[in-house]
Amino acid sequence: MSLKQQIDQDIKSAMLAKKKDELTALRAIKSAILLAETEKGAGNDLSKEAEIKLLTKAAKQRNESAELYAQKGRDDLSSKERFEFEIISKYLPEQLSDDELKSEISTVISEIGASGMQDMGKVMGAATKRLAGKADGKKISEMVKSILSGS
Repeated sequence: MSLKQQIDQDIKSAMLAKKKDELTALRAIKSAILLAETEKGAGNDLSKEAEIKLLTKAAKQRNESAELYAQKGRDDLSSKERFEFEIISKYLPEQLSDDELKSEISTVISEIGASGMQDMGKVMGAATKRLAGKADGKKISEMVKSILSGS
């Protein structure tokens, strides 16, 4: 079942259960998917990678918004953004732990044959492709720097 079909089913379930907040979050996800499909071309379905990228971006936006609202003392808006973040996160692959991330990046480094910071670009390209949706880009970058610099 595609992500779009899964979200359609979840929208129906939320409507029947009268879960207004969940319904709003699901409709936002569906809207983003439909928008991405129409940008690509008439009626094209998104690939699994494109769906993950889209959801990752939406989740990151919600998380950043929640932090900003919390800093400004708007806990009502912050909690709404965090709720939407959690709904979106249900459709993303499970995030890797720090140990798993380090192991994956070490594997990428050995496959590429990277020896130092000068190879960071090569490692980042391969690592972000392999770990798409499983880890945040910032976290990947920090781990790659740590491993390549020998810290």
